[in-house]
Amino acid sequence: MKHLQLNESTVGEIVANDFRASSVFKNVGIDFCCGGKQTLSEACHEKGINPEDIASELEKLEQEQISPALNFKDWEPGFLCDYIANTHHKYVIKSLPDLVFYTEKIASVHGEHHPELIEVASLFKKLNEELTQHLKNEEEVLFPSIKEVVSTGSLKAKEVIISEITRMLGEHEFAGGAMDEINRITKGYLVPDDGCNTYHAAFKLLQQFEDDLHIHVHLENNILFPKALELAN
Repeated sequence: MKHLQLNESTVGEIVANDFRASSVFKNVGIDFCCGGKQTLSEACHEKGINPEDIASELEKLEQEQISPALNFKDWEPGFLCDYIANTHHKYVIKSLPDLVFYTEKIASVHGEHHPELIEVASLFKKLNEELTQHLKNEEEVLFPSIKEVVSTGSLKAKEVIISEITRMLGEHEFAGGAMDEINRITKGYLVPDDGCNTYHAAFKLLQQFEDDLHIHVHLENNILFPKALELAN
């Protein structure tokens, strides 16, 4: 892909076409999930990065064969729904209670000297409430509607898809923004010298959670939702 074409492509499109590009963007702090609608040029300008440098890194990927297992864009919508539910939803559901406990624990123990931890605990508590209901709605309402449209072309299911995706995009913005803020106020999950083992464990889990959330939201915002809206319109 030529540099000009890359610069005009959105970040989400680039990762949807080759998931390996996600590691390039992650290394320079470019948001490819909630911020996936930005062009590469816009995203680089916002970060103060030379887009030609990133374009060169992305073009190197084309010299290597992509694994079919990572070609999410070619997956059928129903299969992609099941993959997201069985991989990312299960991970979130398993991780949320632990992270609520850990963030509240380190806030209570270290909050006097590190008041940002109190904000981290508050943000994650809100994120827990939001994501718990969000995942439930996806698995009980949106995903079955997508499969129904594929199977029968139901007009009612098409209406559900359009209304649900509109709302869920906003909920993704909240979740992504909350994790971005947690990353910012913890200076990229940097544990201070007086941090205990629980402090280290909490920050490691938060970082893993954020990494998974970026992939999770990317698969929905940039691949599944466009496929579903195409079926519904």
